[in-house]
Amino acid sequence: MIDRLTTRQLNRATLARQLLLERADCSAEQVLQHLVGMQSQVPLAPYVGLWTRVVNFRADELSALMIERRAVRASLMRATIHLVIAADFLDLWPVLAPVSERGLWTGSPFGRRVPREIVDDLLAFAQNLLAEAPRTRAELRRLLGQRWPKLDADAMAYAAQYLLPIVQVTPRGVWGRTKAPTWADAESWIGSRMSTGAAPDDLVLRYLGAFGPASVQDVQVWSGLTRLSEVADRLGSRVRRFRDEAGRVLLDVPDAPSPSADVPAPIRFLPEYDNLLLSHANRTRVVPESRIVPLWPGNGGNRGTVLVDGFWRANWGIVPDGERAHLEIEAFQPLPRRHGAAVAAEGQRLLAFAVAEGRPGDIRISVA
Repeated sequence: MIDRLTTRQLNRATLARQLLLERADCSAEQVLQHLVGMQSQVPLAPYVGLWTRVVNFRADELSALMIERRAVRASLMRATIHLVIAADFLDLWPVLAPVSERGLWTGSPFGRRVPREIVDDLLAFAQNLLAEAPRTRAELRRLLGQRWPKLDADAMAYAAQYLLPIVQVTPRGVWGRTKAPTWADAESWIGSRMSTGAAPDDLVLRYLGAFGPASVQDVQVWSGLTRLSEVADRLGSRVRRFRDEAGRVLLDVPDAPSPSADVPAPIRFLPEYDNLLLSHANRTRVVPESRIVPLWPGNGGNRGTVLVDGFWRANWGIVPDGERAHLEIEAFQPLPRRHGAAVAAEGQRLLAFAVAEGRPGDIRISVA
């Protein structure tokens, strides 16, 4: 008989694996590897994501990883930008390349404007350009347009971005600095070759270690891959099986953290697009009342969500005010006094991290 897990049990298990029940006393590099990367569509969001998960995290630790090319930002899971350690990129990209290919040919208007018969030549030419030097999309568009003047240069540049193993280079993503998105050939930038013979089996196991217990549909939502039921069957006894309250079959890795449902969950501030909120088909383990996860426009990583008792109960934003910056927290419902005090205290710590020294302002809590 398969054991059944409650929503609250799933909540606590996932929070433990996401390092959100207790901050981890380890390096940012180790956390990035454990989490299989972090959403980085907003370049500075992973800094808040690591601050909320790592004991005494310092922004310059992550900046150094990126400057030293030990961590990179690239299109991976769901064909969205993620920050991963460089070695993981070399392993993950061959497995996840079909996601980007499907995104170009079936989900993008650019795929229809690139003749299939030139794709191999286009990719070889573009890869050489990006191995020579990092280039912006505008630069790549201009050079491809010169090579194929009768074709759509925009579409060719997007096709190269979708189909080639490339990374966004620094200083974009470095704390306190900025730059237009600029891309380079991954092997040239990292200085190592892409992995060969990759299969999704290990990726599924790593996902379960960071997000499980979870269903096959959950893994597919997180990764963008399809037909993972075949992988689950192949894993056999390497995974345990449970059911959730609705009867869905969940997979898990043996000996993964599974704390009691009544373990206290501290207040946690998450950045925009944190994978905790985006990596399950059934999000009720964290997202209550079928609430839709917000997709904010890019604003430098100064907004996010708040977990109260392990569930998403509020949003936060840092609002400049002259020489100061205030933290505004909007709860979905009135917070009990003990939670309100804890939210304010953790918010003060977030302001101290995110705002330049001497500028943190007030904590303002309201109800939507």
